[in-house]
Amino acid sequence: METPREPHFFKPLLPGFHSGVAIPLDFYSKHIQGAEINKPWKLRSDASDQIWEVIREGRTLTKGWKEFTEAHDLRIGDIVIFKHEGDMVFHVTPFGPSCCEILWSDADDAPTFSYDYCFLAEVTPTNQKDDKMFLHVEAMRCGALNQQCKEVKLVNKEGKSWTARFGFSESDGAYYISRGWRKFCRDNRCTNGDLFVFNVVGDGTTTPLLCVCPERKECTELLIKHFSRIDGSIASTSRN
Repeated sequence: METPREPHFFKPLLPGFHSGVAIPLDFYSKHIQGAEINKPWKLRSDASDQIWEVIREGRTLTKGWKEFTEAHDLRIGDIVIFKHEGDMVFHVTPFGPSCCEILWSDADDAPTFSYDYCFLAEVTPTNQKDDKMFLHVEAMRCGALNQQCKEVKLVNKEGKSWTARFGFSESDGAYYISRGWRKFCRDNRCTNGDLFVFNVVGDGTTTPLLCVCPERKECTELLIKHFSRIDGSIASTSRN
């Protein structure tokens, strides 16, 4: 039986984010619309025991939001995850632009979400045609993913997201992304042979985020290994 998931949404922080942050329409329609207008949101995080009250005006968090961002030293490119705990109380977890959690000075205060796994995905004629892209078997060790997970969100560098089906193939012994992979490739104008390094972010219960990785040591190492394998195969073929 699948574990019920707390309603949540995430926001990439864009220029001007200090003045307010918009609530995604889908989340707003399902969980917020019709709620008491003047009732402030209560934001808490693992940074401290303080609770910040933020006013909602329509679908935008305004008064009090700036104080929250400054207290958490949020910056353009960070991704912030809001987990609804009920009665307009939200647990907020910030991540840096590479989707690594922003750690606090006290190790005991580490957020529930974490940077968990990094993998390389290649756009191929087959996975675009089949709308199915398999993850490496190493993904089985990723704590953010499990066989009860039915969907993931693919997030590009600009913070735009695509929902895709997520499953597990018994015959292949591997996770796969489908029903959304092809659209992600098409909308991002991918061509065969394009490579993406994804960071997987999640806590094992909420919908995982697969975020396209910007420049980062782990991502660079994956790409170097990938091209080294290709070069090695070419060299071996030329000798035979």
